[in-house]
Amino acid sequence: MSVIGLDIGTTGCKAIVFGRAWQVLGKASREYPVLTPRPDWAEQDAELVWRLALETLAEAVASGKADPPCAMALSVQGEAVIPVDQSGRPLRHAILGMDNRSTAENAWLAQMFDPQTLFQRTGMPIHTVNTLPKLLWLQRNEPEVWTSAAQFLLYEDYFLRRLTGNAVISHCLASRTQMYDLQTGDWATDILERCAIDPSRLAPLAETQKRGHSTFSAGAVGSPANEKVECPLFLDKAVARQIGVSGEVLLVSGGHDQACAALGSGVIRPGLAMVSTGTAEVVEVAMAAPVLDERLRQGSISIYRHVVPGLYVAMTLNHSGGLALRWFRDTLCRDKCFASSPFTVLSSQSAAAHGQLPAVNSRDAYDLILADAPAAPTGLLVLPHFSGGGTPQVDPHSRAAILGMTFATTQGEIAKAILEGLTYELRTNLELLRETGIRLDELHAVGGGARSNLWLQMKADICRTRLRIPQMTEAACLGAAILASVGAGQSPDIASCVADAVRLDRAVEPGQEQADQYDRRYQVYRKLYPVLKPLYGEMSSCSDAGTT
Repeated sequence: MSVIGLDIGTTGCKAIVFGRAWQVLGKASREYPVLTPRPDWAEQDAELVWRLALETLAEAVASGKADPPCAMALSVQGEAVIPVDQSGRPLRHAILGMDNRSTAENAWLAQMFDPQTLFQRTGMPIHTVNTLPKLLWLQRNEPEVWTSAAQFLLYEDYFLRRLTGNAVISHCLASRTQMYDLQTGDWATDILERCAIDPSRLAPLAETQKRGHSTFSAGAVGSPANEKVECPLFLDKAVARQIGVSGEVLLVSGGHDQACAALGSGVIRPGLAMVSTGTAEVVEVAMAAPVLDERLRQGSISIYRHVVPGLYVAMTLNHSGGLALRWFRDTLCRDKCFASSPFTVLSSQSAAAHGQLPAVNSRDAYDLILADAPAAPTGLLVLPHFSGGGTPQVDPHSRAAILGMTFATTQGEIAKAILEGLTYELRTNLELLRETGIRLDELHAVGGGARSNLWLQMKADICRTRLRIPQMTEAACLGAAILASVGAGQSPDIASCVADAVRLDRAVEPGQEQADQYDRRYQVYRKLYPVLKPLYGEMSSCSDAGTT
């Protein structure tokens, strides 16, 4: 019997049906928008996401009809808040993790709780990304929604409510809310009480059970009030008919998409880490126990439960990631994005997704841009803070900068320098993790950035770290499917399942000469942000003065 990994991301969903030999039997995806009704707000129509996810499941299942699915698990974006009514339908748009409206609520949290103590309890630094300040915002600014909501769900428990009739949340995702006690493994009821949040309005936590030599979350649940719901959880028959499934499908507890991707890339023991490079760049490093060093809190690095039972992860975040190179491509390299045909040269996949034919020159635009990039490290320095500084600087007012250009500077040199700047940021995060005692032996690279041999070698050289590249690039879907397989009893434990499912393609080793050259440049790069930070403050003052 096959298993399904369903990934509900920030801008799109994807479903993959895996056979017993972990071959892809069917896959489908859909995109949906992020809504910005006001500056710094980020919302989403959760009902639309639900409908598109069902379309995705139906298409993927139809492609794999020869081997019907027996189990499914979800990989979901984190921190989104969805108030729902008694039937589990949204009362308003979801407030996404990237939403920044809750600065006043964070200030209140800093007053009510010692930030260090809150971090020690929950593993989450005070930040607008967290679920807790978003709930406080709803409480204070939308009292009608707050009063009428039956529950406040995230995407995992929202989908399980719609798929099975019961809302359940994994310990992994719950531990990203700032309302979960890492030590007790339960909702932090004292924190909730001081915030006037009734724990019964949150989803029950998935109950861990034993199978073979591994624990896993199987859908058995208990609320803070010890209320029990049906276990195990199966796909609702009406929903099953809608997506073309006739037999029973077990729903197994999944988790946060980055943690699922870490599992899907083989990060199942301390010392292993994943670097996921897409629109943003994320590092997830596995730990045997939570490391709650004050330096991690100051760098806004979150510590939470892995989807692998018994492990924890530390997560770093660079908001710019691959989006920085996309900006350079679309803004300053339009000559590389258009050939003699009127169609944009993004890639054959992108062209197909937009209903276009590929241009006459079918090479990827990034390959064209980087074609004349120097083999050696560039003479430029790029501070890639296009969306402000990510971890560990966490400065929303910082901006990007390019230093060292002359009339001889080429497009390829600037493009490579952007990649260098992003990778210097990666090294800064890895160094902080190691300085706080977190073991980090090897990086498993996934996402769009893992398709660039140039960038992979650069990461190995700059970070002086060995990289492994999994064959399956959709690591979040694979991680969810692994959880489904273990939950359904098809695999005895996660370790043996990963041994079967995760195939590491190759290794990229750091080169000594290049690494030495990058070391010298990195020492200069480390001075860049401290020098520019006061100038950004002065620029902001000038802008404010001009608007008065």
